[in-house]
Amino acid sequence: MKFSVFQISRRGGREKNEDRMGYCYTREAGMFVLADGMGGHPDGEVAAQIAIQTVSAFFQREAKPSLADVPAFLTASLLAAHHQILRYTSDRSLGDSPRTTIVVAVVQDGRATWIHCGDSRLYMVRAGQMVTRTRDHSYLELRNASFQGLENVNRNVLFTCLGSPSKPVFDISEPVLLEQGDRLLLCSDGLWGSLDDEKIARELSKAAVSEAVPTLVEDALRHAGSSSDNVTVVAMEWETPDQFSSTLGISTDSISDDVFASTIQAGLMDSSFSEEIDDLDDEAIERSIAEINEAIRRTSAARRT
Repeated sequence: MKFSVFQISRRGGREKNEDRMGYCYTREAGMFVLADGMGGHPDGEVAAQIAIQTVSAFFQREAKPSLADVPAFLTASLLAAHHQILRYTSDRSLGDSPRTTIVVAVVQDGRATWIHCGDSRLYMVRAGQMVTRTRDHSYLELRNASFQGLENVNRNVLFTCLGSPSKPVFDISEPVLLEQGDRLLLCSDGLWGSLDDEKIARELSKAAVSEAVPTLVEDALRHAGSSSDNVTVVAMEWETPDQFSSTLGISTDSISDDVFASTIQAGLMDSSFSEEIDDLDDEAIERSIAEINEAIRRTSAARRT
């Protein structure tokens, strides 16, 4: 498995950067993840960090060195991240839960599969053309899909995310067979909110990802000006030619089956994490949601008295 990868995150015009991203890989599988902590709720950056760390920890546990079932892994890791954010909220008796979007891609057996919740996007580009991108879980996308009754709602509001007091809505792609030179780009809305899809696909194809991605990010920041959101991107080019730079390209062919490499810093997860993941099911998530709703109700009642 050979690929080139580049990641970058810029704060833009915001007081702090609530985006998080990273990637990790074994001999047989690679995973790329990006989360965008949501403003208007407490600790958005914490929610994003919990999300990427949970998914990374789950990948490290399950990829030995390949994943037995990629769609099952993506579903379970996303729900585990949601559960961990709810647990963080409950443990600290917060009156509102931290929330984040997430997009995760797995490359294995020459195929890419991805999952997303919210409006952090994945773009797939081949030969300068956008093959596909994820569809945001926003009322704008629903309206564009001709759903009725959405004329008077705020179209940019998301209807799902991780950490909210309801079970998250998510979409999983079918596995896509990768061809040499294919590029996957995961990004926060700070990028696509400033640049249209055609420009993203075009610029991503002009140079190596290590050059194209910083150019895209700078273009987005310049276009948005002082009001720019956080802009975060992680992008990879698949099966790069023999001349790919040894400092930027990654080849897993020579590493052993037990090697796990990651740019995602461990933390926040205690020793009970593995046991909790083993026990995680719909009932556990519903219990967590009920606990959060009750905590929010108590906090609201206390503020009124």
